[in-house]
Amino acid sequence: MSSIVTVGIAGGTGSGKTTLANIVKDYFGPDAVVISQDYYYKSFDDLPFEERKKINYDHPNSFDTDLMISQIRDLKNNKPINRPVYSFIEFKRLKETITVEPRPVIILEGILLFNCAELLDLMDIKVFVDTDSDIRFARRLMRDIHERGRNIDSVVAQYFNTVKPMHEAFVEPSKKHADIIVPKGGLNEVASSMIIEKIKSLINGQQSSGEG
Repeated sequence: MSSIVTVGIAGGTGSGKTTLANIVKDYFGPDAVVISQDYYYKSFDDLPFEERKKINYDHPNSFDTDLMISQIRDLKNNKPINRPVYSFIEFKRLKETITVEPRPVIILEGILLFNCAELLDLMDIKVFVDTDSDIRFARRLMRDIHERGRNIDSVVAQYFNTVKPMHEAFVEPSKKHADIIVPKGGLNEVASSMIIEKIKSLINGQQSSGEG
């Protein structure tokens, strides 16, 4: 039996997925790695910049899900991967990649993780971070302006044109696949402690099975 535990953390934009993923990562330290679904956006290199900006990046078709599945399988089989690097400023995948070594704990995070049956099958624990929509919008607005070089008008337009309707169509319904639903965002200490304890119990259980 594999000694690797894979945790999927899904939820809407700005819900606190990354915060929760980093809390779990920090607890396990070098024994954990975070793989974001955002790394796997398709590149659309053949399109000019202005056209790439208009793509609906909140639809499942905007992700190279096959590559993500393949690379997660490799990690679970103790094989290193060269994961893609995506630029949210240029709206495309960069030429360089980052080598990721297998770790005992693989933490996946992304808005649409639970919309793919093959990805779901790779997860031992499925967590959905459930946060009020007003809070999520405010967080996304601040992030996209300060970290991704966007202006207020473009962020607001994108939110109402694609982010909100795609959340209602794809993200919210995927909550039914979760083993654990975390209210109040990523800083819910009770929930993060529970998730960490569950990971530890799975690791210990796998080690005991291996020893037997």
